[in-house]
Amino acid sequence: MRTQGIRWTTVVATTVVMTFHICVPNAWAQELAPRAYWPSPNGTNVFVAGYQYTAGDIVTDPSLPLTGVDSKIHYALLTYQRTLNLFARTAIVQVNLPYTSGLTQGFVEGEFRTREIATMADLRVRLAVNLRGAPTLDGKGFQELRANPRTIVGASILVQPPTGGYEPDKLINAGTNRWAIKPAVGVIWPIRPTWLLELELGTWLFTENDEFLGTTREQAPIVSGEFHLVKRIRPGFWASLDANLYGGGRTTVGGVVRSDLLRNSRIGATVLFPFKLQHAVRFSYSAGVVTQSGGDFQSVSASYIFAWR
Repeated sequence: MRTQGIRWTTVVATTVVMTFHICVPNAWAQELAPRAYWPSPNGTNVFVAGYQYTAGDIVTDPSLPLTGVDSKIHYALLTYQRTLNLFARTAIVQVNLPYTSGLTQGFVEGEFRTREIATMADLRVRLAVNLRGAPTLDGKGFQELRANPRTIVGASILVQPPTGGYEPDKLINAGTNRWAIKPAVGVIWPIRPTWLLELELGTWLFTENDEFLGTTREQAPIVSGEFHLVKRIRPGFWASLDANLYGGGRTTVGGVVRSDLLRNSRIGATVLFPFKLQHAVRFSYSAGVVTQSGGDFQSVSASYIFAWR
């Protein structure tokens, strides 16, 4: 019974990718998601209930006439994830259902304004496939991989349809009223059996928002990179130091190109602690390091995770 317990806490703790995003047009590239390509046994199901609190200049899209922004945003996320066999490779399908509420204050062309939001944000669907190092695994194969980790290469695609609440006459919204797609590749390198270096390189691609304050808003692609140094403390219990950088994303509003090119980065930390076989809790914190353009904010999040087969 003890062996089975260790196995389940390990699965719970290593199989979930959190993809929080705040109601800010450039927040997609700012994510820090360790363990995004670490596999789990075929047929594993995961449910996640998460909460994130974010404060600061978090909705400043440089294409908007906003100054002196101060926001306090509460963000909730329900996630379902399943591990599949895709052409004999480990594949993970994930669906995220987000809800956001909060208050933003700032000046619009010199006039003080406030905006409260309480609505659903855009849905997300992600598919990740391990291309090398992680064929479809049963419980025994997963335990062997964990005991002797090897280099893993994966690819993913994340699709975000415009399902969130959106009001065309408002500067700040939870939904984006456009499609966003992020193809990415990731690599996990074992430095030592209990130390892993994880990297991801991806590009966000956007369609037009043709209901942006009576005109059309376009955005160039955003290239993003994530870096995670993961320490596996004991079966299922791990912590990571996280960092990212992202650039691009210049916007065009009503045919006018804006001076809002992104060259930003963030750092953070994540810890995940399993308990009672199939359960775990996860905590993370992140803050901006370099903010040339776009929002500058701090965020803290907590999640409850439950896994089963």
